[in-house]
Amino acid sequence: MTLVRATMPVGIVVRRTPGVTRWAKWAWRVAAVLPGAAPAHWRELRREGGAVEYHAATLALDLWSSDTESYKVTLGAKTPGLVVVLRDNPDPAAEVPWIPAVVTASTYEGQDYLDSGDGLVELVPMPDGLIAWIRDFVDAHHVEEPFVKRKRDALRVDLVEEGRGDPRIRQSSDVYRAPSVARGGA
Repeated sequence: MTLVRATMPVGIVVRRTPGVTRWAKWAWRVAAVLPGAAPAHWRELRREGGAVEYHAATLALDLWSSDTESYKVTLGAKTPGLVVVLRDNPDPAAEVPWIPAVVTASTYEGQDYLDSGDGLVELVPMPDGLIAWIRDFVDAHHVEEPFVKRKRDALRVDLVEEGRGDPRIRQSSDVYRAPSVARGGA
């Protein structure tokens, strides 16, 4: 099977609003994505009161034929979305605390980022055109794999292996001790 890849540039729109506590001056969240966007670096899109929306960056959204199962799960959600990961800016003097790092349509990959606690992970609703693009890719490249139930091993667990203790039973000596026959005892 040949691995097929499709790529689309996606703009990441980040919204900054005034913080609600004295410890956080600003609250940041990914507000939207812009399919087919040109490159950008924290370009201000609009200002509304204290809130500002930026086109923070444009990242490549890659689709792989090996991940179509995950894309089907994403498309089957009540509101299909992209997972966007923002990482901490290593420059403490920078005006923005986040750097857009990853955008993915894979539910499974998104779950991995959520589990890792790596930066700010947001699920952003997909525009209709992006949903159609991903659906067309899945229709063209998804191969249904039959479920094969794993069978138990034919290993007999009731047999005693001489010279090796049962690992479930606490032993007073090494479980890999010499066989009792070699020690001259029964």
